[in-house]
Parts: sequence; C-alpha cells; structure tokens
Amino acid sequence: MKILQRKICLFFVVSLLPTILPAQDAKDIVRRADTKYNGEKSSYSEMTMTIVRPKYKRSVQFKNWAQTGGDALTLVTAPAKEKGQSFLKSGNNLWSWNPTIQRLIKLPPSMMSQGWMGSDFSNDDILKESSLVKDYTHKMLKTETVSGLKCYKIELIPLEEAGVVWGKINLWISVDEYFELKSEFYDEDGYLVKTHVASKIVTLDDRRLPSVMEIIPADEPGNRTLVIITKMKFNIPIAVHFFTQQNMKRPSL
Repeated sequence: MKILQRKICLFFVVSLLPTILPAQDAKDIVRRADTKYNGEKSSYSEMTMTIVRPKYKRSVQFKNWAQTGGDALTLVTAPAKEKGQSFLKSGNNLWSWNPTIQRLIKLPPSMMSQGWMGSDFSNDDILKESSLVKDYTHKMLKTETVSGLKCYKIELIPLEEAGVVWGKINLWISVDEYFELKSEFYDEDGYLVKTHVASKIVTLDDRRLPSVMEIIPADEPGNRTLVIITKMKFNIPIAVHFFTQQNMKRPSL
C-alpha cells in the first residue's frame, strides 16, 4: 500500500512539473512580464509624462508604436511647442526629428542613458534599444512584498557582448499576474541611478497592467517623473514601412 501511495505521489508531482518549474525560472518570469507589457507581437500606447522639479513642473503627451523586440517610433503630441518631435529606432539605428529646425539627428549609443525630453525617463526606456530578456543574465534573489503584492526579486546582469546602458537591474515582478512593480537601475560601478515604481492597476485592452510609473532619480532630491498610460493596444498590425525616417517627419500619425 505504501509503495502504491509513493508511486501515485511521484506521478502527481511529475505531472505538475511543467507548470511549476517555469514559474520558478527567473528568465521565464522576466519574459512573461515583458511580454505582458509589450505584447506578443506589437503594441500602441498613448501616455502623459509629467516632469517634476523643485522649481517647476511640465507635461508632455506622446504616442508610441513598437514591434516587440524590434523597431519603435514615438511621436510627441503636446505641448504645442514640442508637438511633432519624433524618435525612431530602426534596426540598430536611433534617430530624432525636430520639425521646428527641420533637423534629423542620429543618436549615438552613449545617449541612451540620458533623459528623454528633459525627464528622468531615459532614451532607452522610450526606444527600447535593449532587451531585458535577451541582453541580461537572470538570477532569482528572493520574494518580497511590493504595494501589498508578493513579488519575485530578480537580478539582471548584462551579457559581455550586449551593448546596454545599465551595469545591473533589480526587478520586482508580482507572483500572481507578472506585474513589473519596481525596478532599480545601477551604473557600471554599482551605484543606484534611478528607481521605477509602478501602480494603479487597470485593464488596458485585453490585459490588466499598472497604468502609472513613477521614476525617481537617486541623487537628485525633489526630482521625479510621472508617466501615465491613458490608452494601450496590443498585437495590432503595423506595416514594416511604418518605421521609416519619412514617416517620422509626418506631423500626425
């Protein structure tokens, strides 16, 4: 009887392995969170970004189109002074277009860590040049609670051949729904540069996601950037020729 019970128990455990193990694999968890936010194939989003400084505050509205793991285009829609500025990632090339001075500028990789539109949001955050899944190794550290939700804490270290901005990233991803609730970004010397904190979970298109992201720089007290997602669509058809220099110069898309 005991032998039979052991066999039944062993069979039950083995049958569950395909569903248990992936949830414990750090890279798979990061992939699930990344896919949930960026879509399996593509995404479109509309966002409002508020830049907060000790002496002023200003807001920027923009749209973003992206092929998952591929090209991306961002168009500024407000305020009027900056409307029409656009940013393009096409293959390994990164470009910005300023309609006021009619100038197209190629962005060097060294600019990826710099703030986008004067914010704490980096050019890499917007153009998604690097991949959290492909460009880093992933190590499970422990579980912690963030905003009342149990999260995996995962350490990301860049691969030697990866041309990435950060020396290390720590991610907190919720156990139940794979929300990326917190991120810490470190430079090559191991110093904390900034922290992202996500909140206000809502339904966007066909999935639940945090709709607010607060970016807090580590060494600039009083500075922060708030990004609010107002609209998001996933896996929409986007033509390959959409991500071109000609298209990024259009005043509206």
